[in-house]
Amino acid sequence: MTQRIKCFLQSLPIHARQLKTIQIPIKYFCSCGIPNKFLLKPTFLGNKLRHLDVAPNTRVARSFSWQDQARLERDRWKTFAAQYLDEAPHFHQRLQRIYKQYSDSFESSLIKIGDFTYFEEEGGIFRARQNEGLVENVLILEDLDFSVGRIQRIRISPDQERLAASVTVSDSEEARCIIVNLLKLQHIEYVIPNVFSFEWTTNNILFYTEQKNVRCSRVFLCDFTEGNYTKLVYTETNPRFFVDICCTRDKRFLSINSNSKTSSEVLLVDCHRPLDPPFLVQQRTAGVIYHVEHWNNTLYLLSTLGENAEYKLMKTPVDSCTLDKWQLIYTVKEKLVDLEMMKDHCAMVLKHSNVLYLTVISLASETVNLSTQDGSLVPITVFHKPCQKLKNSPLLVHVYGAYGIDLSMDFKPERLLLLEDGWILAYCHVRGGGELGNRWHVEGRLENKRTGLDDLKACIAQLHQLGYSEPGLTALTAASAGGVLAGALCNDYPDLLRAVVLQAPFLDVFNTMLDANLPLTLEEQEEWGNPLSSEKFMEYIKSYCPYQNIKPQNYPSVLITVNENDQRIPLIGLLRYVIRLRQAVTDYVVSNKEGIRASNIVLDIQPGGSHCNSPSWEDSLNEVAEQYAFLYKELGLQNRSKSGKDDC
Repeated sequence: MTQRIKCFLQSLPIHARQLKTIQIPIKYFCSCGIPNKFLLKPTFLGNKLRHLDVAPNTRVARSFSWQDQARLERDRWKTFAAQYLDEAPHFHQRLQRIYKQYSDSFESSLIKIGDFTYFEEEGGIFRARQNEGLVENVLILEDLDFSVGRIQRIRISPDQERLAASVTVSDSEEARCIIVNLLKLQHIEYVIPNVFSFEWTTNNILFYTEQKNVRCSRVFLCDFTEGNYTKLVYTETNPRFFVDICCTRDKRFLSINSNSKTSSEVLLVDCHRPLDPPFLVQQRTAGVIYHVEHWNNTLYLLSTLGENAEYKLMKTPVDSCTLDKWQLIYTVKEKLVDLEMMKDHCAMVLKHSNVLYLTVISLASETVNLSTQDGSLVPITVFHKPCQKLKNSPLLVHVYGAYGIDLSMDFKPERLLLLEDGWILAYCHVRGGGELGNRWHVEGRLENKRTGLDDLKACIAQLHQLGYSEPGLTALTAASAGGVLAGALCNDYPDLLRAVVLQAPFLDVFNTMLDANLPLTLEEQEEWGNPLSSEKFMEYIKSYCPYQNIKPQNYPSVLITVNENDQRIPLIGLLRYVIRLRQAVTDYVVSNKEGIRASNIVLDIQPGGSHCNSPSWEDSLNEVAEQYAFLYKELGLQNRSKSGKDDC
């Protein structure tokens, strides 16, 4: 290609509103590590990679698909990443020991109804008559004639004659609802495909939502009175809204909940007359989210209605439930964790300064009893052994910061391995999450999204300043939407970190929000913004989008794990990101003096396609072992890993 043609191509305008993928020349770095003079320069055109320049005496194909690139990445993982996998069996053995130590402390969920206790164990559903030792098989997954993953939820009809269980299809978010006749154990009466949520209203009528292309927009009922009669009950036409169903605590109503990121609408089905049309509580209002419970012919609403963004408990009569009839009972001033209706009381679990406490409201007298603790805000939660020298200790930072969801700090036995080896674990509760209530989410979404990045940078810098580790011993981990902040931090403040581990990360916000044909884009625009409606949003999203801001510099090493057919985080987008990031690292090394250590950019493509379902125990163990081997190698900690116990 002549220089004149190349200059002409580079001068062409790129209009982001018209292209799904921006055409940017990038080099492809072969997995076998060939010299720089043989690097190829393809550009993305749809799902193809077409070569612009080819080194002399190099034979290439006419086109290069993303499937071809995925195969090369798998080969790269097998060869280049062998340096990490050599240590993986060691970590696998230690993880098995830790999991075995704590596995007995976790019990399966139990459902006690009438004379029976139902529970899940080893891929099946069982029941035992209370005070008797006899255990009966209700449903064994391996006996089914289709590939299954795991049991998601169980619902039992009021007369205990039928059990409904949703079972995921292997390596997918798709689930099937299996109806078992409990009068004839292990007798499958009916199978409903593509089900998300489901509830019994009477002994013979089951309501369920249909999930297709990771969205739920329709509600059906299935009547088992005479045969299996199915009827469409409700259809949501707005793609920004997701529909699910649940029963009120007293089983008086079934609620059809249609929710977007910023507003909601609820319809109720009378469980005494489930064939009657559902009635609307209150039509959706911009900025108002509400959820409905019932007690004593009164609807209790947990809603954001009002001046501030926090939740309020309100009430309204069932037969007169429009917005103007809602009466305020209690305003939540802290972070609301959970709410439960118990006979004539409402119990709220609240959190203040990372301390949980309980607020109990008498629904009869509407009096409030508080049990509280005051304290100062702690935006970072830190775990470490009490006797270790913190300055020289490795630090693993966790972040999420999206959708108003708290950063998960659930107990995971594998974290104990890191603590045994002297790691510091830090959880940064940045804006965009929900740790400090709805306002914390509002302050980190849409035009405030960069505040989450500022928070993360400040947290890590403050940890270092306080003597918790140092940049060369610091790693960052994030999953899904947490990848936005993690990727942005790598672009803007790469010197704060040495390594990053990302699990199915969201890294190309800009192009995703431009493509309204993707199943979740319209819904997600309420979190990230709509670049098609505003030039301001287009430039703002582009300013922090991890993919858009990659540049030649000294990046931390990165390990990305992704499922091959993930519907929410498509593989092709991560392939684009990895190629572009790897090239930026190469350009930086080539343009600087010798002696610069090139960062490793590794993509581990796992089989399957589910973003939400957890992998099997063995697959999860292997995945964690590989991630730990990567972290220890990149931070130079191979000698720290030990099989012994805590020295403190």
